[in-house]
Amino acid sequence: MSAAVPAGGLRIGGRTVDASDGGSFAVADPASEETIAEVANGTVQDALAAADAAAAAAADWAGRAPRERSEILRAAFETMTARAGEIAELIVRENGKPRADAEGETAYAAEFFRWYAEEAVRNLGSFGTAPSGANRMLVVHQPVGVCLLITPWNFPAAMATRKIGPALAAGCTVVLKPASETPLTALLVADVLAEAGVPDGVVNVVPSRRSGDVAAALLGHDAVRKLSFTGSTEIGRLLLRAAADRVVNTSMELGGNAPFLVFADADLDAAVDGAMVAKMRNIGEACTAANRFYVEAPVAEEFAERLAARMGALDVGPGLDGAAVGPLVNAAAVESVGELVDDATGRGARVLCGGAALDRAGHFYAPTVLAGVPAGARLLGEEIFGPVAPVVAFDSEDEAIAAANDTEYGLVSYVYSRDLDRALRVGERLEAGMIAVNRGLVSDPAAPFGGVKQSGLGREGGHEGLLDYTESKYFAIP
Repeated sequence: MSAAVPAGGLRIGGRTVDASDGGSFAVADPASEETIAEVANGTVQDALAAADAAAAAAADWAGRAPRERSEILRAAFETMTARAGEIAELIVRENGKPRADAEGETAYAAEFFRWYAEEAVRNLGSFGTAPSGANRMLVVHQPVGVCLLITPWNFPAAMATRKIGPALAAGCTVVLKPASETPLTALLVADVLAEAGVPDGVVNVVPSRRSGDVAAALLGHDAVRKLSFTGSTEIGRLLLRAAADRVVNTSMELGGNAPFLVFADADLDAAVDGAMVAKMRNIGEACTAANRFYVEAPVAEEFAERLAARMGALDVGPGLDGAAVGPLVNAAAVESVGELVDDATGRGARVLCGGAALDRAGHFYAPTVLAGVPAGARLLGEEIFGPVAPVVAFDSEDEAIAAANDTEYGLVSYVYSRDLDRALRVGERLEAGMIAVNRGLVSDPAAPFGGVKQSGLGREGGHEGLLDYTESKYFAIP
């Protein structure tokens, strides 16, 4: 095994341990389908032990000076940056994304530690006089308590640090349950934090294929007061129901169905460049990925052809070999993408490039552009999570906005127009938590990330991300 693969045991109370029943599961490379490592398959007993460890460490960690927590997070940023090559290689091996994407994710993930190192000393409350003049009002923000963090496979480093960073900055301790497809990166992040000086028990990691049982047990633990989940809307709904039993504080970053609007006055070169980023970052396996391309009729055909030329020219292969397009995460993902494309073409959509899985080892699907996609096609209503770009022409601003909002999701929308007034006007009418104007990348550790409607609750990143791990306490003072 590569030196980049961490020990495959659970991280509980500062120790690396086997699962209590001795069980393990294999982690496979999606480019070759070969096993990379065996990882401990955490049990309910292990999950409860991790929560116990987090609870035991909570008072000490919450009581430390904000500057001390800040310095440890800063050290974690520096350690992660120093080990960036090792982390990126591991992401490629267990996730499959191209090396350039993995390097970008590693840098992005490290930035959450730097940002929350800075925010840790800015957890400021407020002081004022009651409007009646009867008393003074003091408000402080205290750590919410032990946090259960559940992360997905598509950004195994960044989704972990985006939750761990603010939790630690606020003074919380955590139990991280990473996706079973990509647990190795989460374990390596835990090792980075330990190297940076995070005390035993503050960060615990429990990989497990028993996801439902483990989550239910942790949500039932008396010390767990916060759930932060990133994943599908379907699973998010189940977790919200489970969290309701003990009224656990929840943050949900769920599915997306991002519209990418291109108006006829847009800089078409910039729009195609932005589309390549918004669609092909992480091979389209991102909740922020552009899922539907609505292009004003006068430029729709040209945009589709230019996008197809760019996507069709991308080389497909293993990320460690330098390919621009890596494999999807597993065989089920390839099958799902194929079904959506077949449904669209069966309804009359035209394939401008790609349109099929590749006949080779690994889970590869060809970059695909579809033109003339009819309104009833499933891929306009479902999250594609793959390298497929459906293009639909529109005739008016109102038509484009109505089509963009015709979804239960509302995470991010992209708008391309040279007219800034129009872009802002359209953005205000779009039902999304984030609007990218004339750019294909919206995420930033310093900005609040999150959606509306069925795309989630709460925000990650920015100062709002810190406050999501606190409870406000009000003092009435004479």
